[in-house]
Amino acid sequence: MSVFRDIDKPGVPVAYQRSFRWKLAQFRRLCFANQLPSHVKVNVSRQTIFEDSFHQIMRIQPFDLRRRLYLIFRGEEGLDYGGVAREWFFLLSHEMLNPMFCLFEYAGQKNYCLQINPASSINPDHLTYFKFIGRVIAMALYHQKFIDNGFSMPFCKRMLGKALTLKDLESIDPEFYNSLVWVRDNNVEECGLEMYFQVDYDLLGEVKSHELKEGGADIPVTEENKQEYIHLMTQFRFERGVKEQTKSFLEGFNEVVPLQWLQFFDERELEVLLCGMQEIDVEDWMRNTMYKNYTRSSKQVQWFWQAVRSYDNEKRARLLQFVTGTCRLPVGGFGELMGSNGLQKFCVEKVGKESWLPRSHTCFNRLDLPPYRSYEQLLEKLTFAIENTEGFGQE
Repeated sequence: MSVFRDIDKPGVPVAYQRSFRWKLAQFRRLCFANQLPSHVKVNVSRQTIFEDSFHQIMRIQPFDLRRRLYLIFRGEEGLDYGGVAREWFFLLSHEMLNPMFCLFEYAGQKNYCLQINPASSINPDHLTYFKFIGRVIAMALYHQKFIDNGFSMPFCKRMLGKALTLKDLESIDPEFYNSLVWVRDNNVEECGLEMYFQVDYDLLGEVKSHELKEGGADIPVTEENKQEYIHLMTQFRFERGVKEQTKSFLEGFNEVVPLQWLQFFDERELEVLLCGMQEIDVEDWMRNTMYKNYTRSSKQVQWFWQAVRSYDNEKRARLLQFVTGTCRLPVGGFGELMGSNGLQKFCVEKVGKESWLPRSHTCFNRLDLPPYRSYEQLLEKLTFAIENTEGFGQE
């Protein structure tokens, strides 16, 4: 199955698929042409990963963040050949994008993509944090790593400098969208509605008024000017309370990766670049796995894939993160997994005794799988390992 069927809608022409690969190649070529020698070291604690990373990243010159990253989790053994950096991006993004910190919020009740929280100013340093987050997101793209959660499509369009439309509102605020559609499709003068180019909104429990244009409080909405009203209301809804935060985010991003480098992509492709593929295709996984001291027909290998098939997508993602450092896949699926020396396929190696737990080498995408004597034993040990083991000192 073509990996692009997981990325785009069914029936997308092959020419588009090739076009996306071309876009990706152009972006990576720009990154490669602008990479710098040596490395930059980041030393963090798992317990305070957000604050540690914030203070260190903001002290480093932005262009130095293009150097190879050397990540250290305090108190843990393990050389970083790429696996530690992958986990750092994943764990840090999970923290900094967490709605509990009030910097971001879910785009809607049934939409778990993220957008900037208009109430983020409750933190007096929020603009500096958004600049930091912009840098980290740019670093993730530059170093071909993934983040834990994706942004809303309108936010991705903002990153690309694309104009937002009424239709973009539907996914993040259906009620607001439907009200503007009603205005568009009905005669506002015949309905006798008294609407003006002014809108009231709530921010942290305080009702505020905003004029959509100069003197808007005295300008009624008519059939003649309602398209302008809809346009201004749409822009207001997207910018409401987040204009300065968006500016800081984009400034931070642009310091590391010039925003014009993203010109090749549309918003859906940008989401894929940031988060990888969401659904895990077991058949693709099997096709792109190699074995050491086992063969494809070894009973432990057969049991391993039986266990993987028995897992739901969340548990498969946990297994993938246990072995590779992230639960996200590259755009090309398992065939494009990266290791310390470039492309590095997922590997299952026969190591240890049946009393041992499986162990992982995230820099090499390798799972050490002991020669268990039964499927039940393998399932129990593997499940325990992926749900309870953390860190690079696990061996």
